[in-house]
Amino acid sequence: MNTTKIVSFVWPPRHVNGIDPCARRLSKRFAFALVKVVILLILLFASDACIAGAGEKSGAEIPLYSGAAPGSEKWEWTERSLTNRNGLPMAQDVVRPVLLHYPAERSKAAGVAMIVAPGGGFRSLMMSYEGVDIARRLNAVGIDAFVLKYRLLYSGPDSPQVPAGAPAAPAERPKIVGVYKGQADQDVVALAAEDGQQSVRLVRERAAEFGVQADRIGMMGFSAGGVVTASTLFGPAVTRPDFAAIIYGAWEIKETPSPAPPLFLAVAADDALAINRTLDLFTAYRKGKGPAELHVFQMGAHGFVNKGGGADHFMDRLEEWLVTNKILSK
Repeated sequence: MNTTKIVSFVWPPRHVNGIDPCARRLSKRFAFALVKVVILLILLFASDACIAGAGEKSGAEIPLYSGAAPGSEKWEWTERSLTNRNGLPMAQDVVRPVLLHYPAERSKAAGVAMIVAPGGGFRSLMMSYEGVDIARRLNAVGIDAFVLKYRLLYSGPDSPQVPAGAPAAPAERPKIVGVYKGQADQDVVALAAEDGQQSVRLVRERAAEFGVQADRIGMMGFSAGGVVTASTLFGPAVTRPDFAAIIYGAWEIKETPSPAPPLFLAVAADDALAINRTLDLFTAYRKGKGPAELHVFQMGAHGFVNKGGGADHFMDRLEEWLVTNKILSK
């Protein structure tokens, strides 16, 4: 007798514990897919957060004073950012002096800090090739850089003509007296010099926070920034840098401090503004038993704007000098 087996198909399928088996499989797949998407989003957001955090950390502003800078409480104008005729960024009308912190990568950090004072005749700050570009170069050898935006003579659209004033004697810094509103009768160069000294004090006091050694705080300045740097080098011991570099900016020459920090000088022979004062500073510093190194490049002019000579590589010479003085290791 042939028996025929009858198989019954029931649609929709019977539920197990009230859940459709097909739906259960689909739910599992969906859940796994959802988990993957969530993990991917977390990783993406974490990456973005790291990038954003690095951007905020690099170039972060650190005010030099808790409130208004002493002496400029009546300066009621706003700082301006603009470019020069070559398209390079400049800052003008600085009222609130700050440091812009460019930290070195922690993996290569040497525990050394360098405050960088750009030039610009106390009317502008050349923020690229005398500021941020230098900071990045210092970062490459493990140095934390702090670009100093010091106070400047007001030069806004309605600024009156400021008299040039009497030229400073060889052993003195220049003097520029303001004439505009709250800046009237103030020695703006002296205020900028105070900002330089305060910058050294601040970085030294917060050395542990920045991850640098309190006895490895240096300062370098270009042109007018060199004048600011000299004010710290020849100023009170508490605000004196542990080493200094003055690039085509020598001016103030006083008694060599004791102990004397190592000093690096660089200038072009065809720089009529800075060559003689740089030579005088080197001679005086050496006479005072201060360790100093001088580089006079055949060409370059003021600002090392004439390219093609040894002045193009002055940062290489600076790095060698830092190693020679055991500020950096090889």
